[in-house]
Amino acid sequence: MNPEELLYAKTHEWVRIEDQDGGKLAVVGLSAFALEALTDLVYIELPEVDRQVAAGESFGEIESVKAVSDLYAPVTGDIVDVNTELPDRIESLGDDPYDSGWIIKIRITDESGLGELMDHTAYQKQCEEEGD
Repeated sequence: MNPEELLYAKTHEWVRIEDQDGGKLAVVGLSAFALEALTDLVYIELPEVDRQVAAGESFGEIESVKAVSDLYAPVTGDIVDVNTELPDRIESLGDDPYDSGWIIKIRITDESGLGELMDHTAYQKQCEEEGD
């Protein structure tokens, strides 16, 4: 997946919107920028399928040797799928963050949060500002 085609949350989650059964599905992962900042990942806590999340709500944690960081839902909806392979191969997040590194899939129930997400250009600007 091309990172330039994705949307991004201020908390560094990426979102790919897909049409599914007349609704919208958000595939969610963590950006390469965030993964590089975390370095040396050791653990990821994933949510349960069927859990409802609100945009901005923590749905899990990712732990590196440096810090523990919350993972935030970029949209409101129901978690319909979780990448259960990640805990056993957490290093794959950094290897391929925008494809096999997806974390959860959310069936969007409220599209109003989509307007809060950034395109790639705006997200790159945020990353540059954080890097200063």
